Amino acid sequence: MSQSQAPETFGDEPYTGMAGGGVLGMMEVCQSDFARLQQETEAGEDDAAKAFGEFSTDSAVDKATKSANIKHKTGQVTNKESALATAKTDLAGSQEELAAALEYYEKLKPSCVDAGESYEERVARRKAEIESLQEAMKILGGDSV
Repeated sequence: MSQSQAPETFGDEPYTGMAGGGVLGMMEVCQSDFARLQQETEAGEDDAAKAFGEFSTDSAVDKATKSANIKHKTGQVTNKESALATAKTDLAGSQEELAAALEYYEKLKPSCVDAGESYEERVARRKAEIESLQEAMKILGGDSV
């Protein structure tokens, strides 16, 4: 528009039109900014919802796995405690049997191990015993001595 077409209300200044955009231009900028912000927000919400869904699924699977592990390990603990109690009972019985066997061994030890006699003496005694038994067999067999 030229200056001759300018309305009288602008007075001395020439009418430049809507070069600065004015109120409507500013509202259009606000509207485009709002539309862009709305798109970014909706995209962000969609991404967050998708991430939350994946996290929820992963968490549910992880929780189920860990619950199964807890149940399995609790069963193992019960079995191990039972086996431990049985082993302790068996140990006590075995220790009693060992004590009885050791006591019996101590009673038999003096008759089995004669510390006062040497090997040579035992051999000589055994030889004499064998000779006397052979003599007794000859007598019983009717052979003369």
